[in-house]
Formats: sequence, structure tokens, C-alpha cells
Amino acid sequence: MSGGMDSLYDFFTEKSSRKSNRRTLGHLFRRKKNTHFVSKSEFPIEKCKFQSIPFSVKIGDSELSDSYLLGKAGNNKDSEKFFWDLKISGGSPTLFLFPENLYERNFPKAKVLVGNPRVKVSGSLKLGSQEIQVQDWIGSHNHNWGSKHTDQYAWGQVVGFEEEADSFLELATAKLKIGPIWTPSITPIVFRFKGKDYKLNHPFLSFGRAKYHYFDWNFAANSSEIQIRGRIHAEPRDFACLQYRNPPGGWKYCLNSKIANAELFVKRKKDLVYTKLTSNRKTAFEILTDDFSHGMQPEV
Repeated sequence: MSGGMDSLYDFFTEKSSRKSNRRTLGHLFRRKKNTHFVSKSEFPIEKCKFQSIPFSVKIGDSELSDSYLLGKAGNNKDSEKFFWDLKISGGSPTLFLFPENLYERNFPKAKVLVGNPRVKVSGSLKLGSQEIQVQDWIGSHNHNWGSKHTDQYAWGQVVGFEEEADSFLELATAKLKIGPIWTPSITPIVFRFKGKDYKLNHPFLSFGRAKYHYFDWNFAANSSEIQIRGRIHAEPRDFACLQYRNPPGGWKYCLNSKIANAELFVKRKKDLVYTKLTSNRKTAFEILTDDFSHGMQPEV
């Protein structure tokens, strides 16, 4: 099978009512057929359990651990049934999108990290009556949390470029709204390349690095060790429009693709020329917004 999958185990508490629930949300993108599939289930907090050692998250009958994902989605109105039974193996050291000292502070409100980059996933998926076998699918185990969604962002991830299979890229371009004023965008970038982590992620050094729109994103960043410039892009049909509740109240819309394209030009301090890296229809690309000018309708 060729494509991408996003299996989400999510906890949500609405500030206005303190109502808590959890959801399982499955997205499957099939790049060769230009199709995607989205399904969601929601459960009250009483149907959920979690623990840190050993790591386990249970939402209804679905479970996530360090070594497997077992679950289903589709108890919401208009959601089709989606089942997964997957084993996780391998991986590499954790990558932090922000400087590590920020994870214990109030800023940013929304935190994100890659707990286990470059895992291998094997098992089966079932969509209605169709079953899909997965063998050594390369992916990542990610975690994001916070008291509210970032007001506006683009997020991207590449697990292995065509020319450099062990590389890993994660970045985001984000803007915050403080009262009526929007902040300038910041773009933290972390890049694992040839056995070294390049951290271009200090918030105060991340201004003015990127511009994005529907559905194209250009970025560039430099440090004393490396120069990076790149592009992530996809067609509208390659995205699913997902509706997210925001803990302070209201909704956000996530335009979500796992089959975008990426081109990256990299030049380390010791290099004489740039190296070009590509990711063909296997890049994660999300845009979070409350704007509707993209013309897409929420699917769940």
C-alpha cells in the first residue's frame, strides 16, 4: 500500500463547561488513487484510561502503547467504520520542536514533540469490508498538548527523504493573536541529517522565515552550522478538512494531508554546494485556521 495514515488519540476539556471527552480519529490517504478516508469516535472521560509506565492510552476500545495501536473509529454520525491493528517497532531518539526549557513554561500554550521518530508499523487496516495489509511502513509517534490550539499555523513533517532515508524534518509556522493584534509568524525547525540534529528553533530567532497559503509553504533558515531552504505543497484534493474544538471555546479547522510533496536544499558549514532532498507524496502538511476562504467543507 502506498500512502499515509494518521491515527489520533485525543483528550479534550472545554474550559467553559469543564466537559471532558476523548476521541479516536483515523485518517487514511491513498496517494496512488488520490483518495482519502476519515472517521471519528467520541467517548466520555469515564470510558478512558491512561498511564505513563508502561505507557498506555485507552479510549473506549482503542489503545495506544509504545509497541502497538489497536482500535476503531466511527461511532459519530456519518462516520464510516475504520479499524486498525498495528505493531510499532524501531525508532530513534526524541526530537523537540522547541528548545527543551520551554516545555515547562507557559509559552507557547501548545506544545509538540516527536516522541519516537522513524518507527516501523506493520499490521492491518479495515475500512468497511476492505482490508489493507501494512508491512514495515515508516512513520513517527508524535504528541501535542496545551490549554488552547495555536491561533494559526502550518505544520510539516518528513520521515525520510528519498535521497537520505534516515533524515527527519519537522517545522511549523505559527501566529498568535493577542487581543486584536496578530504577532509576526515564527518558524521553528528541527532537522536530523546524517546523524546530527540541527536545531533552528529558538522563538526569538525564528521570525520572518516562512510564508504559506492554501496550499503552498516556502521557508528558509540559517545557523552557524547549516543553511536550509525548502517548499512543502499539495493539491486541495490531497487534504481532509477536520473540525477541532478549541478548549477556550469555539472551533478550528485543520486542513490535513499526509501525501504532500517537499523539496529541501541543505548546505552544512563544511559543504561547498547545496544538497537537494525530495519527499514525493509522503509529507505531512497541516494548516490550522478559522478562515473558510480555502473552500473546503469539514468531513468530521
